[in-house]
Amino acid sequence: MPALYIGHGAPPLLEDPIWSSELAGWSKELAKPKAILIVSAHWESAPLTIGATETVPLIYDFGGFAPKYYNIQYSAPGAPELAARIKGLMGEHVAEQPKRGLDHGAYIPLMKMYPNADIPVLQMSIPTQDPEKLFAIGKKLAPLRDEGILIIGSGFLTHGLPYLKEFRIEATPPGWSIEFDLWAKEVLERGAIDELMNYKALAPGLPYAHPTVEHFAPIFITLGAAEVADAAPKMAIEGYWMGLSKRSFQVA
Repeated sequence: MPALYIGHGAPPLLEDPIWSSELAGWSKELAKPKAILIVSAHWESAPLTIGATETVPLIYDFGGFAPKYYNIQYSAPGAPELAARIKGLMGEHVAEQPKRGLDHGAYIPLMKMYPNADIPVLQMSIPTQDPEKLFAIGKKLAPLRDEGILIIGSGFLTHGLPYLKEFRIEATPPGWSIEFDLWAKEVLERGAIDELMNYKALAPGLPYAHPTVEHFAPIFITLGAAEVADAAPKMAIEGYWMGLSKRSFQVA
């Protein structure tokens, strides 16, 4: 299986026919995974922690949206075997939160990619914001790909919510969003991971594109798991949503 980095959007993504069809079309091009391991921007917890290994209620970790979004269901099977495998691969203590359900960074895109909810899903926390440490975690997870596990880092390539001036899906992207997006694309396509890791110093558009960095952090787990030096990322989704970059890619 490849490793993916996806922009997960917000609940209104479910009503966007363009982005919905892009996610659905992308997943149809992939072999059906045995299970999915997803790392969402919305769960930062140290030490490394895995969520529920059986189906528990979702987390509605958002506010200000229509009531219907708080009744969303995505009852994917749990993945206890995958959890045990991750513990073995890490070689260090892995914590568990058995009552923590999937957050919207996991289930919103999966509802479009795998709407039948018939694939086991396990969510793992982001234990640090250090790019090198996240990349190392991804490398430890890399063997899972040969076992049919789809590894997904779920964030948003630009996430400067405080600096958006209009909240419309078709809003004109701000200059900082475009600049950061194009910089990341160019660096990724060159395989210059060292530059990407130094994004705080090198990337244009900061701190507007990422006033906090949790939506960018999952990219390093994806790249570590993908062993990116062996293959250039394939850009699967490009463009902007409410002015933010929805750029998403797969490696290998």
